[in-house]
Amino acid sequence: MQGSKNSEKYLIREATAEDISGMLEVFNYYVENSFAAYLETSVGPEFFQAVQSEKEEDENEYFPFYVIEERGKIIGIGTLRPYFPFPNFRHTGVVSYFILPGHTRKGLGSRMLDKLCTEAREKKMRSLLANVSSKNEASLNFHLKHGFIECGKFREVGTKFGYYFDIVWLQKFLEENQK
Repeated sequence: MQGSKNSEKYLIREATAEDISGMLEVFNYYVENSFAAYLETSVGPEFFQAVQSEKEEDENEYFPFYVIEERGKIIGIGTLRPYFPFPNFRHTGVVSYFILPGHTRKGLGSRMLDKLCTEAREKKMRSLLANVSSKNEASLNFHLKHGFIECGKFREVGTKFGYYFDIVWLQKFLEENQK
């Protein structure tokens, strides 16, 4: 019963231009306060406006941003992007999502991942990749719990808050027989 109440309370939908300020609030929180977003300085509206212009250019090749909304407030964002922009890599995508503190551990990350997996299957993708900072144990554990396997690590490739960090690549096959 609790799960259905949460489902009704939160809406996952495609982002619109009107959502950009809320999307910035979510993303910039992680830029300023954690290793989840790799940037060291906050971004402005142009960061997400570029995505909207991609949609206008080619609807068939478009990969949307999604938002998680609670009572009109954006509390999470997520996206599926191509791994490489070359046709021979079209079967692999990269997922990314951020949910504001206070809204984590409520199944929203799982719901967003399910949404992105569904979209990936519709685009005939076979596997998904996620790259996660080695300093972000919660995200590493989340991905492992949801069927991702560690497939690579780049050591000390980034710095933030005066610390070096590794990038851990994880992969999830969308169908069991594709491993």
